Amino acid sequence: MSELTIKVRANGPYKIDGPVTIVDADGVPFVLPPGSGVVLCRCGHSKTKPFCDTSHRRVGFEADDCSPREQ
Repeated sequence: MSELTIKVRANGPYKIDGPVTIVDADGVPFVLPPGSGVVLCRCGHSKTKPFCDTSHRRVGFEADDCSPREQ
């Protein structure tokens, strides 16, 4: 089994690489596109939630969420 990686894109969606199952509030799995990655909305404006439809670009979504660095 390969490792699951979630990448936080600057001012954009979460990119999930690796085998994953995404389940809705009723416990029903979403049918995911072929391939090994999906992108999830984090701006809240996507019309295809929980998936990204690039609405973050239209609304000017900005996030300040870089991982803290040890000093």
